[in-house]
Amino acid sequence: MAVSTEEQLQERIAELEAELAKRAREAAAKERQLECYAADLRETFKEERARAHELRRSYMLTVRALASAVEARDAYTGRHAERVAAYGLKLAEVYGMRLRDNPEIEFGFLLHDAGKVAVPDAILFKPGPLTSAERLIIERHPVTGSEIVRDIDFLGAARDVIRHHHERWDGTGYPDRLAGERIPISARIFAVADTLDALTTNRPYRHASTLAQARMIILEEAGTHFDPSVVEAFEKLSDDEIERIRLEIGQ
Repeated sequence: MAVSTEEQLQERIAELEAELAKRAREAAAKERQLECYAADLRETFKEERARAHELRRSYMLTVRALASAVEARDAYTGRHAERVAAYGLKLAEVYGMRLRDNPEIEFGFLLHDAGKVAVPDAILFKPGPLTSAERLIIERHPVTGSEIVRDIDFLGAARDVIRHHHERWDGTGYPDRLAGERIPISARIFAVADTLDALTTNRPYRHASTLAQARMIILEEAGTHFDPSVVEAFEKLSDDEIERIRLEIGQ
């Protein structure tokens, strides 16, 4: 008996409905699978972020321990490295650089004097003027410091500060006699922060300068010792902010 056109149509509709239902089940299964993948990715990202945070924390603790070991040799510097790092980060922010996004720069600020561990106490703490030979040993400490951290991957960018923090804008600094913009910007910023802290803290051979006096000295040395653009940024850094950092970190 011949199948009617209507029956054929009904069969075709049933086939299509069955196919649609199958596709819907497959789509739902894929959607569930994608949701599982997305959940796994979110969990992996959270775990990686937590590991990265813990790794950075471990790096910072290690660097601070090293900085403390360096400063422990000189009771007069107190918490110099921490203050200079804080001044430097704030000055960089005013200058327009987000150095806080690169922890290696902060590590360099903290470890700038790492090379002084190789300077004999008799030279480092000599009360009188240094001889030419002793001065050469002191001036070697940036090179020694950069060599100490040379093979430590997470201190890569820190080496710029450690090696070049005694360079001068006019090219008369050490160890490489770099001048102007050949000096890494992180080291140029550090130089101003370092001088600020040195001037405003008591030392065995002199009393601390006032902040106003320190500002005047730094301004006078713009274009010789310091990058003029960094000094310009320093002029925008408020006294209140500098005092806040000093009080927060302490002597």
